[in-house]
Amino acid sequence: MPITVHIVFNAHLDPIWLWPWTAGMDAAVATCRSACDRLDAHPDVRFSRGEAWVYQLIERIDPALFERIKAHIAAGRWEIVGGWWVQPDCNLPTGEGFRQQIRRGQDYFRRAFGSAPTIGYNVDSFGHAATLPRLMTEAGQDGYVMMRPGAHEKELPARLFRWQGEPGGPELLTYRLAGYASGRQVSADYVRASLTDLPPGIEHTMLFCGLGDHGGGPTETQIAWLREHEHAFDGARLVFSTVQAFFDAVRPQAASCPLVEGDLQHHAIGCYTVHRGVKTAVTRADHRLRQLALVRPNEPGLEEAWRTVCLHQFHDTLGGTCLPSAYGVVLDQLGGVAAWADTELNLAARQHCADAPPCPRQRLIVWNPGEATFDGFLRHEVWTEGGWKREWRFADEAGAVVPHQLVDSEAVVWASGMQAVLAPVKLASGAWQTLELHTDAAESTTTPAAGVWASESAVAAQDGPVVSYRTAPGLGWPGGVKLPAPQLALLNDPTDTWSHGIDRYASVPLETAQWGAPRLLEDGPLRATVQIPGHIGQSPLVAEWRVYAGQPYAELELIVDWREQHRLLKLMLTPPEPFATRCDGIPGGHLARELDGAERPIQDFAQLTTTGGLTYGVVCPNVYALSATPSAASFTLLRSPVLAHHEPHPGQSARGQHSDQGRNVFLLRFLGGRSGSVDLLAGLAQQMQQPLVVVSVTNGMPSWPEAAKF
Repeated sequence: MPITVHIVFNAHLDPIWLWPWTAGMDAAVATCRSACDRLDAHPDVRFSRGEAWVYQLIERIDPALFERIKAHIAAGRWEIVGGWWVQPDCNLPTGEGFRQQIRRGQDYFRRAFGSAPTIGYNVDSFGHAATLPRLMTEAGQDGYVMMRPGAHEKELPARLFRWQGEPGGPELLTYRLAGYASGRQVSADYVRASLTDLPPGIEHTMLFCGLGDHGGGPTETQIAWLREHEHAFDGARLVFSTVQAFFDAVRPQAASCPLVEGDLQHHAIGCYTVHRGVKTAVTRADHRLRQLALVRPNEPGLEEAWRTVCLHQFHDTLGGTCLPSAYGVVLDQLGGVAAWADTELNLAARQHCADAPPCPRQRLIVWNPGEATFDGFLRHEVWTEGGWKREWRFADEAGAVVPHQLVDSEAVVWASGMQAVLAPVKLASGAWQTLELHTDAAESTTTPAAGVWASESAVAAQDGPVVSYRTAPGLGWPGGVKLPAPQLALLNDPTDTWSHGIDRYASVPLETAQWGAPRLLEDGPLRATVQIPGHIGQSPLVAEWRVYAGQPYAELELIVDWREQHRLLKLMLTPPEPFATRCDGIPGGHLARELDGAERPIQDFAQLTTTGGLTYGVVCPNVYALSATPSAASFTLLRSPVLAHHEPHPGQSARGQHSDQGRNVFLLRFLGGRSGSVDLLAGLAQQMQQPLVVVSVTNGMPSWPEAAKF
């Protein structure tokens, strides 16, 4: 029998790319109006359109056009595909971010049209996380259409295959397109490409036609050419069709299709790390909304706030490949979401504390609105009205002294007023704790035992990590586990914004960081900190290494004043014995990967185990890529290509902007030994991104100066 070529007329549409989102709106309206015109003129033609974002815009902007679309959907002429809010980057959103992406799209389609698609559809996303089959199956989707990585980037056993992302996880019937847009004129070679790489026994394939990227859809010329060539290809027949019709046709043979395991990589490895600002903004807004949803799951503003975050998960936006000027509005909108959620969280906390009984002492009421237990340290600026006294102390609700340490305030003004205080806090999700400030010297003073110590050459925690910074700089943990100090390396990066055509960067550094004299900033009892200035290339650096009482990690806050162009900054770990395994955090899970030196996206953490069984964990919520070999693990911190530069353009522009210039702050935690489980790493990452809320309560305190005796 001849192979049935299902012609799927579509119009790939980037809401934001080489244009701002306002131009994306205009293109969406124009594209859908054109598609309706084609359907009106050709009763046998079908059109497929995804992304709930497009439909809800037209519903608001042009109700008459929306009614035309609804009529074509009801007649079976217009197919809704994908069912998500947009086609997101499929490596960088959090697991919950993906759930919201799918949910917001499906909820909209069910409300507007009575049903939602069961076939996922991300034809232009730059690689696909291994957790997607599980996340999509949970949402009731059983098929997937993708295109990148293409055949020249990743060898697959067939164009149609069963995708099992996680070991033992669900399978998703997946089709890799030869192309999502046919250009102004359909070519014979384009048709023939869709006929290649089909599994044995499969007699159906898909041919996507229409103008894309900035919309457009099918043209009269394309329709006429396809009619003329219906039987022009030996062993094939061209029919106007839909994505769903194709999957319905091949589903009976799904079990015979080959199995592909793991994630689908690589395409555009530069998108893992370029424009770090939009990546941190999306993640911050995501976590704030998750915290607020725990407290107020029916908060009316959550729907629109999540829609904003889901829009900016779009693959070009989150991937860092849009016009620099387009990001101004993107960052404003994401900042607005995070600020709104933060405001609502703080209002909720104060509403809870409004009925706190009177107390003659100042209180800090601490709340954990995070999804997991917080077990760490609270740093809070306390107003002291005259300066902190040595005998002052905190006590909990039972009267037990809570140890504290004074640390530098952000305010550099005078000795009295604000005082930054560090105190240990352990709170379950949703739990509260009250810290009373005792200021009378008449009561006995309890000085906490030192849990850390410092010298001219090292800071260390009791039964915990050691950071050495003079002779043989490095990290150590109980049991003799050691790791040389992480090294910052500057590498050449001549690639475009996407880093097209490669799966790894240069391995030989141009130079490594040069460090100055260490300065001990804090020496306990709860935290010890050393600050080390440095530079690499033209970029100043400040590294602060910290250890905490009772905590298993050494913490690095790295500040980079990034001034490089066409360069790459890596943080490199070189183990005392070769790495044998690697496990990376990915959206909503983790995945074992090869130590082959290829650049891969990570989320929140990475765990590396040596041939001798030593395990090292790196918790790094604002680092997004890692390449690793048995001899080194290299975390990509920053890149500096010209923004929106796409080869083969040479990238030379009088007004070109290089990525991520200026101040960039990284916070990483390093664990070593045999006890750093993946769950521990994931929990620490979540804790770092879902902060506590603190309310200062003075209800019941006497007025000044009577308050002084308390």
